Amino acid sequence: MQSPNRKVFDNLVSRTKIYLVIILLLLVYICIKENALIVPSILVFAVIMAYAYFANNKRKSEISETLQDLTLTVDSTAKSSLINSPFPLVILETDGNIVWKSSKFVAEFQNVQINNYIDDLVYDIKNEIEKEENKKDIEKQIQIGKNTYKVFAKFVHTKNKNRDKKNKNAYMMVIYFLNETEKINLEQEYENSKTCVGMIMIDNYEETTQLLESEEVINSKAEIDKCMYDWINKWNGILIKTERDRYVCYFEQRYLEEIKEEKFSILDQIKDINLKGKGQLTLSIAISNEGENLKEKYKSAQAAMDVVLGRGGDQAVIRENDIYKFFGGRAQEVEKRTKVKARVVAHALENLVKESSKVLIMGHTNPDIDAMGSALGMYRFVKCLNKKAYIVTGGFSTALDSFNEILSEDVEYEDALISKEVALENIDDDTLLIVVDTHKKNFVESIEVLEKCSKIVVIDHHRRSTDFIENATLMFQEVYASSAAELVTELIQYATAEINLKTIEAESLYAGIMMDTKNFTFKTGVRTFEAAAYLRKCGVDIIRVKKWFQSNLNGFTKIADIVKDAEIVNDTIAISQYDGRERDACITCAKAADELLTICDITASFVLGYIGDRICISGRSIGDVNVQIILEKLGGGGHLTVAGAQVEGMTIEEVKEELKTRINEYFAELTN
Repeated sequence: MQSPNRKVFDNLVSRTKIYLVIILLLLVYICIKENALIVPSILVFAVIMAYAYFANNKRKSEISETLQDLTLTVDSTAKSSLINSPFPLVILETDGNIVWKSSKFVAEFQNVQINNYIDDLVYDIKNEIEKEENKKDIEKQIQIGKNTYKVFAKFVHTKNKNRDKKNKNAYMMVIYFLNETEKINLEQEYENSKTCVGMIMIDNYEETTQLLESEEVINSKAEIDKCMYDWINKWNGILIKTERDRYVCYFEQRYLEEIKEEKFSILDQIKDINLKGKGQLTLSIAISNEGENLKEKYKSAQAAMDVVLGRGGDQAVIRENDIYKFFGGRAQEVEKRTKVKARVVAHALENLVKESSKVLIMGHTNPDIDAMGSALGMYRFVKCLNKKAYIVTGGFSTALDSFNEILSEDVEYEDALISKEVALENIDDDTLLIVVDTHKKNFVESIEVLEKCSKIVVIDHHRRSTDFIENATLMFQEVYASSAAELVTELIQYATAEINLKTIEAESLYAGIMMDTKNFTFKTGVRTFEAAAYLRKCGVDIIRVKKWFQSNLNGFTKIADIVKDAEIVNDTIAISQYDGRERDACITCAKAADELLTICDITASFVLGYIGDRICISGRSIGDVNVQIILEKLGGGGHLTVAGAQVEGMTIEEVKEELKTRINEYFAELTN
């Protein structure tokens, strides 16, 4: 490769040659015209050649000196800049051996064992250096002492004749350290200073204060407000009371982690308020930091509050980065004293049905008798309004064989029960979809049908999870209810049109209530018995319904074996597993979990089984342990006394160990 001064000189010579050729051609032309000028022309051209030679040599010398001075100046400036770099700089070999370091590097890390950090840094990039032919610069962030640095590693390809042949082509690294501690602290301070918006609601304020005397109401209000203001003052926040039982609060995000660690002590403080044996107050709290402004954060907190209330209240939720984190929720749901909502929903549902061309009714996958009974109840509700109705089902489990035999005898249901494929073909813009006994998008009988319908009604009694159906036109979700069948029965009672249930429909609704309450034992309130009484008037044969739940000898033996192999953890928790892989293994697990609760001193039970490639868990409790909170951490949900979960990608033994870990976490949280 030619040097820069050589290139410049060559360009100069090339231009001179062109000029000389032009002069020569002119002199030749003159000589041809005037022969007498030949000798003078030769002399002139010789003089011109001599001058050109002298001038070119002189110019070459001047250019060379100028370029040399410029090169020395640039080289000196570069070296000076390198040595006096304003930030730490080090040159090292790929084995971590330091070749040179700047004075700033020495001063910056004089109190730090920097070699350890250098070794770790070199180790992180060593594989890349060895494998890649064309090296790329690396940029990463590391922590050195109390400071955070952004590291820029520049790879330089060197050829050293003194090295052995194997290392003839080597790489050296020039590493720059940019201290970003102040920048990161400013960013963190900016994040910490953002505002979080919270909504607080007293769940049962009206019901509880109705039982108190006027003086007691005033005292309880004062004590509630004091607890609330004391709690928010701990976080330097602002609390605004918007209604008698509602508050809005604002505080900086820097306190959010402390609030999480404290696990919302205000929940227990409100419960400890002395109401002289006339009840207990509970709170629902929703906090959000999602949104670009306060208005968006307020709306996000409102949506989170809907989730909390859908889960039964007495708990707090933080919505952060599209993730819900729940705290509390260990108290049993309180049954509502008013039936106004049931009347309002019944009338609204009637209007939606009348405005629709047809109605599709759908439960959850692997439907139980509660889902099927609720579907049949809604079917009759729609038919009595003179609208077409269809029940979308993928078939019945063997546990519903007795029920299915009786249902198949009714000719009306031959065309009413359709597959999801048929349902998809018949959906239009005016089709109404009623989802019963579930509110989860991924748990319905057909996600395709759910997504294709624009008008959706949800009727469910489970605690709301984070993957609920968000675009529902009408949602009747009451966690106090024993079952979806109870809610459907209330809607039938309060409809303005006269709804005449067939015997099979009334019996399936009654069976749904009976199954979810474990023969009217768990989660049974006054309204549960009122619904059962109404269905009894509709012609329910209790003995025939009881026969639907009878197990054969083989099924009873399976359950007995599961109970026999149960393991007791935490003194009162029974865990067992079922290794069968038949289609209805989950039902066997549920029955075994129920049976384990009949044993003395067992407060909760969990039975694991197989559903294809997934592991199912059925959890049951007598009320002392909240199985819903435990299984929610495994992706499940349900109620305080009845819950379930399905886990993928793990063996049954791994799931069992994970379950034990979650149980231990639950009890650890109770003691903290």
